[in-house]
Amino acid sequence: MSTTADDTGATNTGTDTNTGTGTGTGTVSAADTAADTATTSVARTVTDVLQPRNVLLAGMLGIGLAAAGGDWTGLLWGFLGALCAGLIPAGYIEWERGRGTWGDRHVVDRTKRAPIFFVILGSIGAGSVVMVLGNAPTGILVAMLALWVMTIGLLAVNTVWKISVDSAVASAAVSLLAVVHSPWWTAAYALTAAVCWSRVALGYHSVAQTLAGAGLGAATTVAYAFG
Repeated sequence: MSTTADDTGATNTGTDTNTGTGTGTGTVSAADTAADTATTSVARTVTDVLQPRNVLLAGMLGIGLAAAGGDWTGLLWGFLGALCAGLIPAGYIEWERGRGTWGDRHVVDRTKRAPIFFVILGSIGAGSVVMVLGNAPTGILVAMLALWVMTIGLLAVNTVWKISVDSAVASAAVSLLAVVHSPWWTAAYALTAAVCWSRVALGYHSVAQTLAGAGLGAATTVAYAFG
């Protein structure tokens, strides 16, 4: 889906003025076309594999297990967290797509994103209540609080500027795992960087928008200072 300069923060119109042919005719070489196609294919794979629902499913399971001290019940709490923070919102997006509201899960028009954020806030809030009533481990509860606050931040920024949600979630999952499990998880920021690159390569966001999202995601660890 194409995007505009207003949505992406970029001014690239998609027109290649440097042909590489030396003739000035505006003809793009087959090699350039093949390279662009390969880059787009890789970026598409990265952004689909590391989309928020997948990242949150893996991340929250890990956080729940660590928060429960390795006890298997932590996986159940982690799955509840992933369900509320990632799977239910993803299901809502698919439902709206079926109704023709949006073209795909990326919802490139930021003015149409507010309902998604409200669904996320309600879903995480409901999941947190269940966790409190069920005496879930503190670590998973704090992670849910952190994601809830992060969503508030995403919603606030999105009202004036398009920030990358995918980058924020990828960064938050890594930073939370590093805090609740092991600092070695910071090495997984390579995956966050890959997500940021893919969003820019596909034209969904500018570099600034992905970096802002990653920064906001990393800030979720502040919750542990008070948890």
